[in-house]
Amino acid sequence: MKILVTGVAGFIGMHTALSLLQRGDTVVGIDNLNDYYDIRLKRDRLKQLDGRECFRFECLDIGDRAAMANLFAHEGFDRVVHLAAQAGVRYSLVNPEAYVDSNLSGFLAVLEGCRHNNVDHLVYASSSSVYGGNTRMPFAEQDNVDHPVSLYAATKKANELMAHSYSHLYRLPTTGLRFFTVYGPWGRPDMAAFLFARAILEGRPIDVFNHGQMQRDFTYIDDIVAAVVRVCDRVPTGDEDFNPGQPNPATSSAPYRVFNIGNRKPVALTEFIGCLERHLGRSAQRRLLPMQPGDVPATHADTSALARWVGCAPNTPLSDGVERFVLWYRGYYRV
Repeated sequence: MKILVTGVAGFIGMHTALSLLQRGDTVVGIDNLNDYYDIRLKRDRLKQLDGRECFRFECLDIGDRAAMANLFAHEGFDRVVHLAAQAGVRYSLVNPEAYVDSNLSGFLAVLEGCRHNNVDHLVYASSSSVYGGNTRMPFAEQDNVDHPVSLYAATKKANELMAHSYSHLYRLPTTGLRFFTVYGPWGRPDMAAFLFARAILEGRPIDVFNHGQMQRDFTYIDDIVAAVVRVCDRVPTGDEDFNPGQPNPATSSAPYRVFNIGNRKPVALTEFIGCLERHLGRSAQRRLLPMQPGDVPATHADTSALARWVGCAPNTPLSDGVERFVLWYRGYYRV
């Protein structure tokens, strides 16, 4: 197939494109290469894809409606994996406009491109952040998610609603994927594994929020990508059992689905730090701080629906994933 991957210079985008190329798909990747974090890392990710016969990259912003419309009209994509977004909960407190431009206007451009060019299936990144103030664990797709605690989460919830409207109005098959704390080689520098590893190796203290009383469903990148690719291959149709009198938010009479992708095993932040310390061979200096605005104390994914849909669920043990991340980090930064 010919597949568009947006955000291809990103962490999940690069790994997803590699997986699709390795199985024989043609991939067109786009990214605006913004400076939210180190552009060198993004360019080095692209080097992992450069030179492959069935890959082409375009530096393009999804918020550029005319350029996006032209891309879709001329390429004839079979499917779209939309991973481009303005990421980060804390950054949304500083620069909220970036989230409107990318996560709302940009997502609309993707939806319009799919609608007008007969795309078979749109798979897009949502986030575990949509669960917001929910306290019932594990988080399940049928739970109400109407209480986001950050603008980032609100934009991801909006993406799910926008996708449903296009699935309903235009019968565009869409699948949203709620990622839970992804980590691994080539990760984002603003995520915990990266921040902690850098500080530990440089002998600086690490910031541990909520005084360490945090849990996260850390999910290894290979598990995320395996699920993305399998979901891409299964095009949703309307759910014949959908009951509008008791609507399930994760499905619909339209060709629309939403799934969690998480490891199903929440880990205390202190345990994650300890695992990093063991594999780095260094001890961390902890600076205990209060909870940050927009953050939540715990996440825990119920992935039973994903397992039923595509026959797999993430299962990489934390120690294995952290070891692979540390090996990559030391090699890439030569530390």
